[in-house]
Amino acid sequence: MIVALRDAAAGTSGGKAAALAALLAAGLPVPDGFVIPFDSFRAAADGLPDGLRRPLPAGLIGALADGLEEFGDVPVAVRSSADSEDTNDASGAGQHDSVLGVRGVHDVADAVRTCWASLHSARAVSYRRRADPSGTDQDRPPARPAMAVLVQRLVDAEVSGVMFTPAGANDGTAIEASWGLGPSVVGGIVTPDSYRVAADGSIDSTISDKRTRIDRDGGRLVTRPVPADASNRPALDSAELTRLAAMGHKIADLLGGPQDVEWAITGGQLWILQSRPVTAAAPQTVGIRTAPTATLAGTPGSHGSATGVARVVRGADDFHRVRRGDILICPYTDPGWTPLLRIAAGVVTETGGVLCHAAIVARELRIPAVLGCRNATTEIRDGTTITIDGTTGTIVSVPS
Repeated sequence: MIVALRDAAAGTSGGKAAALAALLAAGLPVPDGFVIPFDSFRAAADGLPDGLRRPLPAGLIGALADGLEEFGDVPVAVRSSADSEDTNDASGAGQHDSVLGVRGVHDVADAVRTCWASLHSARAVSYRRRADPSGTDQDRPPARPAMAVLVQRLVDAEVSGVMFTPAGANDGTAIEASWGLGPSVVGGIVTPDSYRVAADGSIDSTISDKRTRIDRDGGRLVTRPVPADASNRPALDSAELTRLAAMGHKIADLLGGPQDVEWAITGGQLWILQSRPVTAAAPQTVGIRTAPTATLAGTPGSHGSATGVARVVRGADDFHRVRRGDILICPYTDPGWTPLLRIAAGVVTETGGVLCHAAIVARELRIPAVLGCRNATTEIRDGTTITIDGTTGTIVSVPS
């Protein structure tokens, strides 16, 4: 009912688990773990939303207990490995739930059910339908999606982030980093440091004001302020950046193409938490010059430009105000906002980097995005017409 992570294959355990299995087999630093494969999901829930309300079968609970015993009494990360994510065509970035810092078989069982249930969330369903606006296929009934679940030792990261390996021999490695656990960077909650390690080893950097961090406190995650003397300090030094870039080249060679890699460092040890194919190229972010005519500027997140009505959205209560063709203005894009990205002409966030989930999804949807534009929700008036350029990271007011 569970399989060792080293034995995971895409056909039984999803692309995320299979990629990590390949990296483990090659001796790369991946936290060990196990996988609850598709078959266990189908047997427990029959692949249907109603089935996810059932308690986990006793046999699966027993298998979880046996798997956790191999770790000892340590916190674990419980993460999705669906059949519709981490593929060459669809990242599924942020569309399914992860539960970090879980301890004990019963809490892990609850976390597994949380991951399973997220397969049928509004955001995940909307994401799967993005290539077919009608949401139907006239030639065949829709296939039932499946969810495998990864359980791994949790890395209590001191620094974490995302790396895009080079698309070509002369391209650089893009790296974003911030303090604490990875959700700060991948979720776009903080504007991270941005680095580019060129093919010749030279490094360009943009250091951000990293005001918050996420850490584990017992069995829960907490957001804490970053001390003033650390917020503007580089999260990575040149040796760490060089080591990360070299690791990225190894991963891309092993997996056969450019990779979107999530990583963490603790106690000087580098860990690889995830690797999936890069589905859409990111804009250049280091060394961009802001156009003098720009009203506001941020980080280029997704290529292209769009003109539309600015719609300031601070939470779910504002969702109903968004109309097709609006420019979404928000503090950051929670994964639950994916349905809005399908109708928006573009998006502007106050925090986040080019490698965060919102930027990845915007690039897959081919809408422009400008990220890390501080005070955007107050500086841009709701209902005004603006033009955003996701290649240069600029926002311009359009006279009425």
